Amino acid sequence: MGNEQKGVTLIELMIVVAIIAIIGAVALPSYMSHVQKTRRADGQAKLMEIMALEERHYSLNNTYVVLSGLSAYDSNSVDSDEGNYVITAAACGGGLGSCVQLTATPQGPQADDTECGALTYNSRGQKGEGGTGSVDDCW
Repeated sequence: MGNEQKGVTLIELMIVVAIIAIIGAVALPSYMSHVQKTRRADGQAKLMEIMALEERHYSLNNTYVVLSGLSAYDSNSVDSDEGNYVITAAACGGGLGSCVQLTATPQGPQADDTECGALTYNSRGQKGEGGTGSVDDCW
């Protein structure tokens, strides 16, 4: 009656470690996918912000411009607010007089986002993506 041992055996400890490893293996990819989706919002917000400036410029001058033509920017590329994307502008369709397309190219850790890749948005309201996913999934 007096030989009761208290504590955790090695087998019990290994079972707990295995359970934690399985939970981690399932949860980590889901978490990383969620983080990439959250970072996409950074690029999308900057695209919308710049397109609003482009539309304002168009309403005053009847033409779109590359980014350095906008008073807010002095370069032809602009980093998103959190630095996950670099935004550029180029003519689409009949040239800058009638259409501009903005492209958000992923940078840093967001460059691993193969589902959506580069996000695009043009003055005709068309959204696009350069990855394996669909526009609906990426926007």
